[in-house]
Amino acid sequence: MKSDNMSNLIKNGAIWGFIVLELIFFQIAGEFWSLSERAFMDLDNMLLLLKQSAPIGIIAVGMTVIMINGNIDLSVGATYALCAIVMLDSMSWPFMESLGDWAIPLAWLFALLTGAVLGLINGIIVWKTGVDAFIVTLGSMLGYRGLVFMYNGENPTYHLNWTMVDIAEWDIFGVETPALVFLAVALIVWFVMTRTVHGRNAYAVGNNREAAVNAAIRVGPHMLINFVLIGFLAALSAVTFYSGSGSVNPNDGMLFELWAITAVVLGGTKLIGGAGSIVGTFGGVIAIQLLRKGLGHIGADTATVNLVIGLILIAVLFLDRQLNVKGKEELKV
Repeated sequence: MKSDNMSNLIKNGAIWGFIVLELIFFQIAGEFWSLSERAFMDLDNMLLLLKQSAPIGIIAVGMTVIMINGNIDLSVGATYALCAIVMLDSMSWPFMESLGDWAIPLAWLFALLTGAVLGLINGIIVWKTGVDAFIVTLGSMLGYRGLVFMYNGENPTYHLNWTMVDIAEWDIFGVETPALVFLAVALIVWFVMTRTVHGRNAYAVGNNREAAVNAAIRVGPHMLINFVLIGFLAALSAVTFYSGSGSVNPNDGMLFELWAITAVVLGGTKLIGGAGSIVGTFGGVIAIQLLRKGLGHIGADTATVNLVIGLILIAVLFLDRQLNVKGKEELKV
């Protein structure tokens, strides 16, 4: 029992200990190697880091639910780009232009509905065919990305609305809209996963799908809801980011699925399902953004950043496997 508690403590607390080590290291290293005179742990710098974490973070929250459920979604990057294109392009439709700024909430709605529908398609296919979600969403990733290029060729979709920009840059005590949305999404989904029947069922389905069926959990509809959720959150991520930027390229969102999965795994969620937490994922997102920002702060290039994060991910997966194997051996004894 003591060993089990220790394993849980390591899994749940490791990401926050890692974040503390990152902050200390980059603060000290920045004093020696950084070309910037700004301290790494400057308040404005940390608020900017939270804002920059939002696009991946919002998606990663949805990915956590999907992975706890024992599934995965590789199409979120393409969904993100397609929803952004729908939002910006819809602003130039004649009837939308006639509405002025009242077209903004409609554009957001179109994007969010697009994300939900794309997630619904994935969920129905996984549910009704029984094909593994990895294969289904790998196919939809390619299909949805194809729709992105069909929509506007290889040209960027552009529409800058200054009222929309003002909303995207609105802040409370320096915390801007994208960061506020990220925090709100994390809080709401945390509540769903820890305080509702749907959340408890997600863990049950991911841990043992056959047992969940025997317990009268409607596994198919349950998974369908979670695929709609991650599609919706991918769209919400696009809405929060592109409302401020006003321009989306067809290749935007590529590798978002890998960054989101990396954050979720770093936060302690198992790839095989049945275990994980929104709080851990939040920490994983912050840890990755700290690495990217911190390594950039001391002059590392993009290739070095990707190499370091990849090595850390491998180390985390190895540690997780060792802890799980040890736990199984103790259960046999």
